[in-house]
Amino acid sequence: MRVDENQLDEINKKHLSLHDEKYNFLGNILSKQGKDVDGILKMLGDFQVAIPSWALGAGGTRFGRFGFQGEPSTLEQKIDDVGIIHKLTQTAGAISLHIPWDVPSDYKAIKEVAASHNIVFDAVNSNTFQDQKNAKESYKFGSLSNINKASRDQAIAHNIDVINIGNKLGSKSLTIWLADGSNFPGQSNFQHVLQNTEDSVKEIYKALPEDWKMFIEYKPYEPNFYSTVIQDWGTSFMLANACGEKAYSLVDLGHHLPNTNIEQIVSTLMMKGKLGGFHFNDSKYGDDDVTVGSIKPYSLFLIFNSLVYGMENNPQNPYPAWMIDASHNIKDPLEDLIQSLEAIQEAYAKALLIDQNELAAAQKNNDVVKCQEILQNAYRTDVRPLIEKARVGRGGAINPIETYRALKVREGLIKERGVNSVASGL
Repeated sequence: MRVDENQLDEINKKHLSLHDEKYNFLGNILSKQGKDVDGILKMLGDFQVAIPSWALGAGGTRFGRFGFQGEPSTLEQKIDDVGIIHKLTQTAGAISLHIPWDVPSDYKAIKEVAASHNIVFDAVNSNTFQDQKNAKESYKFGSLSNINKASRDQAIAHNIDVINIGNKLGSKSLTIWLADGSNFPGQSNFQHVLQNTEDSVKEIYKALPEDWKMFIEYKPYEPNFYSTVIQDWGTSFMLANACGEKAYSLVDLGHHLPNTNIEQIVSTLMMKGKLGGFHFNDSKYGDDDVTVGSIKPYSLFLIFNSLVYGMENNPQNPYPAWMIDASHNIKDPLEDLIQSLEAIQEAYAKALLIDQNELAAAQKNNDVVKCQEILQNAYRTDVRPLIEKARVGRGGAINPIETYRALKVREGLIKERGVNSVASGL
């Protein structure tokens, strides 16, 4: 299914007058404040966030999964769903595949489907956190860290296979998330499993093409609850340094203990030139993986303040790879992803409003009140007209959720795929 451009235009026309009024009002205020409105619009339009292939169907918990009708059951259908999101938002111009769930049977055909939606292939993701059918070795007691060399070798070979698959699609990066750890004291020797992991990621690193990057993710707990081998940004940073200049840390918003100062982590990694990627979601208690900005929108804004500063002042750090990593347990997955993209754009736009020179001057004078006022004035600005303008300028919807429903997209997907279709990779 594809979005009908004529219908999209007709829906936009109904909202255009009010949109223009709101945008002109905000634009005039921002211009009087010395903001480069056109520059901000361009940055918003250029900002693209990858959609993970596993997020296009209903998510689940350890206790159950409640399917959503019309889910994409093939890789082609997943790309089509990202195409719908991208058409409406103009912000989802990439898809991130998870192997072995999304191995193409015809690479040329898959690339043509993606190109028809103006979508590129972002980082490819390996899977060593569960045993695959007919696998010779088990990951029950770890993969890259396993005391059993055969298990480690199998996990290394899988990651190299993922690199080769991504290379055929035009991807330029590999993401490694390691679930390895222990559930009980004494189960593992912390030094041995960390050394095994370092040796393993170095072997994978050797297989990277010259123009690729490797992202090393971290997580404090789950599925192991006593220890995780790569439990924090420091361990990820250490492993990235051990591998070389093409290896970076990857920050997932949910992969932190409650109240962790993530913006400080972001700042440190960018200063050291080692922030490679960023996974967006939100949480109340742990790795909840709920809709971006639904619980802690101010924290997201503060993180973007650090990201914007780093992108402007840390040339030693590459432009980060952006991706949503959320689980849609009770929402229409496509609507949830659209809401997440909107929240990301809002936080980014508000961070772009901060006068970094003014903030630096206030910091230099230890004017704590002024620093807070600068941040909160930007945060309290309703930037939605800017985001709408950036979308419409690229052919998107003024109101993506309303348009999605008006076009009856989910109904159309159910008609095409049936009520019992199930997305793979969950």
